[in-house]
Amino acid sequence: MAKKRSFLRRLAWALLCLLLLCAAGSALSVALLRWIDPPYSAFMAETQIEAWHKHDRTYVFRHRWADLNRISPNLPLAVVASEDQKFPEHWGFDVEAIEKAYELNQHSHRVHGASTISQQVAKNLFLWSGRSYFRKGLEAYFTLLIEATWPKRRILEVYLNIAEFGYGTYGAEAAAQRFFRKPAAKLSRSEAAVLAAVLPNPQRLSAAAPSAYVQTRRDWILGQMQALGGPEMLDEIDAYPGRRR
Repeated sequence: MAKKRSFLRRLAWALLCLLLLCAAGSALSVALLRWIDPPYSAFMAETQIEAWHKHDRTYVFRHRWADLNRISPNLPLAVVASEDQKFPEHWGFDVEAIEKAYELNQHSHRVHGASTISQQVAKNLFLWSGRSYFRKGLEAYFTLLIEATWPKRRILEVYLNIAEFGYGTYGAEAAAQRFFRKPAAKLSRSEAAVLAAVLPNPQRLSAAAPSAYVQTRRDWILGQMQALGGPEMLDEIDAYPGRRR
């Protein structure tokens, strides 16, 4: 019995050390990515492996990093307008949106999400797809790490470089070149709004041949961009009370 208790104590201690090691490693990785541009994301890897497994010859990987100052300010404004209008002020979670999504999900067969841009960065960069509580817990953990160590402009920069804008097309530069034959720095307001409009489902919605739904969503996003005050609004995203510069 004493030997069994001793073994369980050693096992518990080993598990605790492993947990602390994983926590320290993940925190260090997030901190380093404040300055190091990630060349790949977990979501890119998952999609590519799935394409290989299905022998999908239509899958072509397109990705090219572009610093935020080489992306038209129309695009970050468009994604904030469409995806997360409270992005400049929240600390990773939009509580009001989560409560609304929860209420809708109680009375709907369609699942409504309420992920912020920070949460989407955490999920796409580090995690796998799915809806388990364990994965959502890890998403919340990485979201808090990102918000604690990255300025808002860095979060936007990484998001715009790893977001999927079409099947196999990741990041603003690859999307601008594929769909509009121009660099991301030259995207117009309308083109930026189209790219933001397909983000909810970029493998079904097309920026190259926008459907009536995408065009309607584009027009709504353009209105929201104007209401937010234009690209100048983004100049102040790290100047909110309590934010890091």
